[in-house]
Amino acid sequence: MKLWGIDLGGTKIECAVLDPERNLEVVVRMRVPTESVNGYDHILSQIKKLIDMVAEQVGERPRKIGFATPGVLEPDSQLMKNSNTTCLNGMPLKADLEKILGVPCQLANDANCFALAEALMGAGKDYHGAEVVFGVIMGTGVGGGLVVNNKIIGGHHGIGGEWGHNILEEGGDPCYCGKAGCVEQVIAGPALERHYTKLSGEKVSMKTVLERYHAGNDPHAKATIERLLEYYGRAISTLINVIDPNLIVIGGGVGNIDLLYTAGFERIRKYIFNKGVVTTPIVKPRLGDSAGVFGAALL
Repeated sequence: MKLWGIDLGGTKIECAVLDPERNLEVVVRMRVPTESVNGYDHILSQIKKLIDMVAEQVGERPRKIGFATPGVLEPDSQLMKNSNTTCLNGMPLKADLEKILGVPCQLANDANCFALAEALMGAGKDYHGAEVVFGVIMGTGVGGGLVVNNKIIGGHHGIGGEWGHNILEEGGDPCYCGKAGCVEQVIAGPALERHYTKLSGEKVSMKTVLERYHAGNDPHAKATIERLLEYYGRAISTLINVIDPNLIVIGGGVGNIDLLYTAGFERIRKYIFNKGVVTTPIVKPRLGDSAGVFGAALL
């Protein structure tokens, strides 16, 4: 049976079909725009349209489908929560998908799907025997997923791995989650850009901030990157102190910053509860933006 996965993103919906009999070879990949501004029902119709298109290409219908979603399905109510595609919140997405598609659907947070795909198909292949893999997303937001023995740990409330909404900076910027100073409001890309603007009065992209940091002639860029490295070290050290994973894979735009793996690694050593010794491999992903949809198929 082929494995079907859908990555439900804010701007695009992607479907991938994998063949488990051919070492998870990709049979088809296809995308349509999410068009979330048109509301919840429109998103459902876009998903159905995409499944119909892919089924025509593959020559068969899916028997079940995995979905990588923004936010999570609340275990008790079976309603969506914590989604930055806000029209999904409070909706019975799983039940509605199964109704319109006519097949069982398995939902997991997109960061969890990222972690699962990297553990089984990506970076984890270089670390055989890694029982505990933590997948970090550092981009426009901060999220995470926890995989233990090749299984996603969703947790009692469905929020397993959600390290992005723990308080990192007392008195920091307010977050949509209701707290202030969350990890996401300190080291996500938009948060770092806001910090640079606060210091300099100039609004620029994170890419420009990094370029100015490397040029060595902008004290505001230096302060912004130093802030990233310091708080990154604190946040990742907490992950290691609590979970002590065998492998950490860091995805997202901010996760591409090479300094995180050198100077940032040294900051982790300052805070880890292990006398400054860090042997946890902390690596970049291997699957790029494919991880979410592949992880959904692996559900």
